[in-house]
Amino acid sequence: MLTSVLYTAAATADGGREGRAASDDGRLDLVVSVPRELGGSGEGTNPEQLFAAGFAACFHSALKLVARKGRHDVADSAVTAQVGIGQLSDGPGFGLQVHLSVSLPGLAEDTARDLVAQADAVCPYSNATRDNISVTHEIAA
Repeated sequence: MLTSVLYTAAATADGGREGRAASDDGRLDLVVSVPRELGGSGEGTNPEQLFAAGFAACFHSALKLVARKGRHDVADSAVTAQVGIGQLSDGPGFGLQVHLSVSLPGLAEDTARDLVAQADAVCPYSNATRDNISVTHEIAA
């Protein structure tokens, strides 16, 4: 449970995976389509790409926060999120998995791993997905 809500985002989708998604403030307005790999046109973006972008951005912000507190320079850092969708092994539905690749040039491996663990503890996306879907991390070369 949250102690207080600091911000609420709202978006509306119509047409499901073959439609349009737009935020209530108009800053996001895009065509959504099924990826070619799943038999669709691939003409627009898809929910997995949007989730990957959100997770990567959120995790990177968390990483920068913990690095700043620890006085580590992560100016050239980046986070890439890969979101996979597939059939659940234990039921009739579908599920997601996430792999985060974190680039932290110039930092020692142990320092980088520590920062990733700290970021994982504070990132809202990490907290939302923990014990629900598989999320893995790697330190990119």
